[in-house]
Amino acid sequence: KATSHPVMIKLTPNVSDIGSLALAAEEAGADAVSLINTITGMVIDVNTRRPLLYNNTGGLSGPAVRPVAVRMVHEVYKRVNIPIIGMGGICNGEDALQFLIAGASAVMVGTWNFNNPMACIEVAGEIKSYMKEKCVSSLREITGSLILNGE
Repeated sequence: KATSHPVMIKLTPNVSDIGSLALAAEEAGADAVSLINTITGMVIDVNTRRPLLYNNTGGLSGPAVRPVAVRMVHEVYKRVNIPIIGMGGICNGEDALQFLIAGASAVMVGTWNFNNPMACIEVAGEIKSYMKEKCVSSLREITGSLILNGE
C-alpha cells in the first residue's frame, strides 16, 4: 500500500511454516515472493575447536540447499496466488525444472554463477531443450505440475 512499485518479498527458510509467512506477505500486498535465502550453518576447525567463521555461523547456499528449497516452494505454491521465484542450488536445467514443477513461476541462479559465468544461459537452454523434447509450449504448463505419490 505504501508504493505503486512491484514488491517482492524474499523469504527465509529459517521458519517452521514458510507457507504462513508467504500468505502473510501476500495479504500485506506483496506482488510476489522469492525463496529461499541461505540456511544457517556452522563449520568447526577440529584442531582449534573453534568455528571457521568469525561470526560462528553463516549462510549455507548452493546445491546442498536445493531439496529444502524445492520443498518450500511447493509448500508456498499450495498457499498463495502470487508468483513465486524459486532459488537455491540451481546448477542446471533439471535443477531449475524441479522448482518450476514444484510451483515456481520463475527461477534465479545465484551461487553457481561464481563457478560458471554462463550458468543462466545454459540453464535457460536446457529448459528450452526439455520443453521441446516434452512438447511443452509454455512454462505455464510446467509450473505447479507436480504429481505427488498416491495421487
